[in-house]
Amino acid sequence: MPGMGPPPAERKRRRNADTFENAQVTVPAEPSVDAPPLPNAKRYLKATRDWYATWCRSPVAAAFTATDWQRLHMLAPLVDQYWRGPSTKLMAEIRISESLLGATHVDRMRGRIKVQADKPAPAAAAAGKGVADLTAARRKRMTDAS
Repeated sequence: MPGMGPPPAERKRRRNADTFENAQVTVPAEPSVDAPPLPNAKRYLKATRDWYATWCRSPVAAAFTATDWQRLHMLAPLVDQYWRGPSTKLMAEIRISESLLGATHVDRMRGRIKVQADKPAPAAAAAGKGVADLTAARRKRMTDAS
């Protein structure tokens, strides 16, 4: 009777190398991107202009090419239409297109896009109280109240 669990590494069926192993893109957490302006921006609702501005400030925007910006420009009328009258069909199309651009954490993992995290300043960490300090202070208050 065979054992439980996955087969040993030498008996695995898939032995081919990962096709995208070295295709990972690292983008800065706060990029400075020279994004193209949204065409005919004045005709769109403020919510749509804010949506576009959010994409312009997003970390993945640092990796965008002309076709990615074109995709956002094509998507803007759908987003605007959604804000004017939400529908599940519009939301589905928007979600799919945004997913392909790397909107969520999982989308970025699939696209092998790594957001380079900013390191916190040492002074900021020292200025705040640590968990141990807060726990000790809470214990002291609880024992003093008894």
